[in-house]
Amino acid sequence: MSSVSSSSSFDLSGKTALVTGASQGIGYAAAERLAAHGARVVVAARSEDKLKSLEGKITEDGGVALAFPLDLASPERVGDRLKELPEEFSGIDILVNNAGITADNLLMRMKIEEWDRVLRTNLTGTYAVTKALARGMMKKRWGRIISVSSVVALMGNAGQANYAAAKAGLIGFSKSLARELASRGITVNVVAPGYVTTAMTDELGEASKTELQSAIPLKRLGTVEDIASAVLYLASEEAGYITGHVLNVSGGLYI
Repeated sequence: MSSVSSSSSFDLSGKTALVTGASQGIGYAAAERLAAHGARVVVAARSEDKLKSLEGKITEDGGVALAFPLDLASPERVGDRLKELPEEFSGIDILVNNAGITADNLLMRMKIEEWDRVLRTNLTGTYAVTKALARGMMKKRWGRIISVSSVVALMGNAGQANYAAAKAGLIGFSKSLARELASRGITVNVVAPGYVTTAMTDELGEASKTELQSAIPLKRLGTVEDIASAVLYLASEEAGYITGHVLNVSGGLYI
C-alpha cells in the first residue's frame, strides 16, 4: 500500500468506500489506494479468506478496512445483505463497482446460461448495489459512484459478446444515473481499462505478450495500479466537476 500522507491531494479522510470484487486484481489495488488516502474501506467479494487477508494488510499499513462477503450473482439479496453492514461502515460515500466475471464463447456456441450469468453478475449486480447505496448518498448530498467497465465495451472483442454487452451496459447505466443524481451532489463515472497485467496474462508466452503489447501505442500492458489511480482521482474532491464520463485507461489501445 502506498504510504501517501492524508494531507496530500486526493484526501479521502472521513469518507467510507465500498469496493466490490476486492479480493484480487483491480478491486484489491483500488481498495488499497483508497485506504492509503484516508478512506475507511469495505472490501466486498465472494472469497472471505482473501478479503480477510486484504483487511489485515490495510490495517497493518495504518488504514481501516472491513471484510464483507457479498455475492452479486444473487442481486435480489444484495439490498438486504448491505443492511447488515456495521453502523460505523454503513454510511457509504464512495462506491466502486468492480466485481465481474467472464464466460467467453463465440455467439454461435454461447449458451443462454453463459449469457445470463455474465449479465446477472456484471450488470444486474451493479444495479442492485448502486440502488441500495445511492439513497444514503442522496441524503448526504455527496457521493461518488465509479464503475469499472472495459475498452471491450467500446471496441468489442470476438468471443466476448456477453462480457462486452454487460460492460457497455455499465456505461449507459452510469450516464443515465449521472443525470439523475447530479442535483444531489453525486458524481457517476466509469473507468474503462485496457489489457492489464493479471495472473492470466502472466501465463502467456513471450510471443503472445509481444503481440499483445504491439497493439498498444504505449507498448506495455497496464497495471492494476494504473487503474487504481484513475479510481482514486474520480473518487476525490478534485474530480467533483466530472460526471457521466468514461475514463479510458488503455495505453492508447482504444483512441
